[in-house]
Order: sequence, then structure tokens, then C-alpha cells
Amino acid sequence: MDNFRFFTPTEVVFGKGVENHTGALASKHGTRALIVYGKGSVVKSGLLARVMQSLKDAGIECEEFGGAQPNPTLSHAEEGVQKALDFRADIIIGVGGGSAIDTAKGIAHGAANPGHKLWDIWTKKVPLTKSLPVGAVLTMPAAGSEMSDSAVLTNTELGKKAGIGTEFNRCRFAVINPEWGATLPAYQLAAGITDIMMHTMERYFIPGIKCDLTDEIAEGLLRTVIKNGAVVVQDPSDYDAMAEVFWASSLSHNNLTECGRGKDFSVHKLGHPLSARFGVTHGASLACVWGAWAATLYRDALPRFAQFGRRVWNVCEEDDEAAAKKGIEKTVAFFRSIGMPVCLADLNVDVPEDILPQLALDATANDTLRLSRIRPLNAKDVEAIYRLAIDFPQKGC
Repeated sequence: MDNFRFFTPTEVVFGKGVENHTGALASKHGTRALIVYGKGSVVKSGLLARVMQSLKDAGIECEEFGGAQPNPTLSHAEEGVQKALDFRADIIIGVGGGSAIDTAKGIAHGAANPGHKLWDIWTKKVPLTKSLPVGAVLTMPAAGSEMSDSAVLTNTELGKKAGIGTEFNRCRFAVINPEWGATLPAYQLAAGITDIMMHTMERYFIPGIKCDLTDEIAEGLLRTVIKNGAVVVQDPSDYDAMAEVFWASSLSHNNLTECGRGKDFSVHKLGHPLSARFGVTHGASLACVWGAWAATLYRDALPRFAQFGRRVWNVCEEDDEAAAKKGIEKTVAFFRSIGMPVCLADLNVDVPEDILPQLALDATANDTLRLSRIRPLNAKDVEAIYRLAIDFPQKGC
């Protein structure tokens, strides 16, 4: 087991009606709140009004900032920075899914450091030494941003999607009412379920490290998401199943499932260029390349993939290679069963083959970054994965 540091400072309030606690939670950290949300679903559902009323009842002044995109953009976060500065906000609250929360994190970093460009902070050209406190009112199980140290923004001018990991990304509080998941379209739920699974699997397959307890947590989380995710896609009104998925979302990305093993976000690196260049939904960008990624690398971590097949999917094959391949097949089949694309050809956008070399360069920072802790992947290796992903299910492992 590798050395690790585990830090979870986020105060979580979970269950029915807990959005009414937002004011009491926020009052511990600020008195002037900028409320960040997306395209208006939280307005139509009445959630935003309930959050605002809770804040006002706690004596907190509020200003709204809507318009967060599904793949949150740098330019929108920069607008929010100026809004926060003009309002003199001392706390930023994201209401919605990971896009609203990541935008809130970006605004918090920019507003606390007004003399620096947000992209310079994001790409670590400027060290991030301070930020404003951030809170989250979650409406969608997916990104896990409400408890993670991560945030992602897309620079549309450069066509680049990048993440930043820092303890300043940790939300001070997270309000999680699974009832709001019933307001989501099935495709959004499916993309979120995919993201939850991916956050866990991106930490799971690293070979050569013994972490029995961490493995048990990760495998249990995956089984829980698979079982309950299939339910909520069909019946989002099933509160108990939705609650399981929401809680799994938070635990999948708060570093719990990496304790002693670490993480390897190479599938995310493969997905980001698809979102940045083509606007592909984040979860879909992961599902459409995962099978090709797994088929490329499973022999380099065969015991891990075999264990995954047996413990997560209950496959019976005694031979490790057969068990590994069956686990990969079942994962891809599950993504397809909930309506996710499982290859590039399944996407609702045209990804021409002649752009695959550039996508590989984007994923590897112009071939300066080696992806994967299973086996280092250069740009040519990544291009080969994209090519395999064109129609992966037909080619198989």
C-alpha cells in the first residue's frame, strides 16, 4: 500500500428537503453570496427560489449568476469573476451539477486573485495561494465536484479543456437532496452514472499495489452504481435508488477510492479533447473511449482486470484473461444499456479520422505527457486507442 493523505473537509447535509439548510451552512463562511447556476432548470423547478429564501432568512445577501454550460467555459467563469468582484461576494455557491459547481470554483479562484488571469491560475502559470469559500447545492449525481479537489473548464478560444487539482477546490459544504434527480432527463442521468463509475475505475486498475480495503470500497461502490443506476434511468422517481447513486457520486471523487493506490485519469485525458472540440457530454466522452482503452491495456494489468470482472460483474471464468475480457464486455454492454455511446461512431457528432492525430496531441499536451500508470502511452499510442474506438464493439478486445 502506498503512502497517502486523505482530507475531506466538506460538511455534507443529505436527504429530503435539505436545501432549506443552505442559509445556515453558508452563514458559517460568508455574508454576501454569488449564486451560480446553469440554463434555468433550477429556476423552473423552484429550487433556486428555495435556496435564495434560505440564504435571505440567514441574513445573507445574494446575487444570481446563471448560464453555466454543460462543459463549463473559461469565458463564462471570467464573467462570473467580475460579477463577484462588483458584488463584493465573500462566498460562491454553485446550484446544479458539476458544471455549475466547477464554474463556482473558477469564480472563487479568480475573485480572490483579481490581478491574475484565470487561465494562468488554471494552468498553474500563477500559483494559487488563496480562494473564496465555495458551497454546493447538488441537483445531479455525476462529477462529484461537491466533495472533490478537482474542477474543469474549457478554454473555447484555444479549444482546450483542462482541470486543476487543489485543496482550494474543496467545497466548505454540500447540500444533497436526491429528490432533485427526478427532474433530470434520462441521458443526463446516464452520463452522470458513467462519470461516477469512471471516477472509481480511473483509480482501480493501477497494478502492483495491495490495497484490500480500498478495493472492497471501490468494488462495492461500482456494484451499487450499476444496480441502482439501471433503476433510476428507467424510473427517476425511485428515491431510494436515486439516493444510492447520489451518495456514490460524492464518494467516487473525494479521494476515498484512491487511498493507498493513487489515481490514473488517462480515460479522462482521452475524453477531454472530444468535449473541447465537439461539445460531447463529459460522461459520453468517457464511455465512447473506455472500451478501446481497456482493450489496449488490460493485459498489462491482467490480475486487476480479472479481479474487476469477478468481483464487480460476478463473472465465473477461472482463466484471468477470459475473466478480464468478460468484465470489459459487461462494462461496455452496461454503458450501452443505459443509452451511452460506446464508440466514436455512436456519437451524435462527426469525428473525422484525420483529426485523430490532433486529438492525441491534445490529450498528451503535444506528446509531452505520458498517459496511464498501467503502461505509459505517448501520442501515437493514444491515436491508436482513438482509432480502435471508432467502432470498438465490432472489434472487441
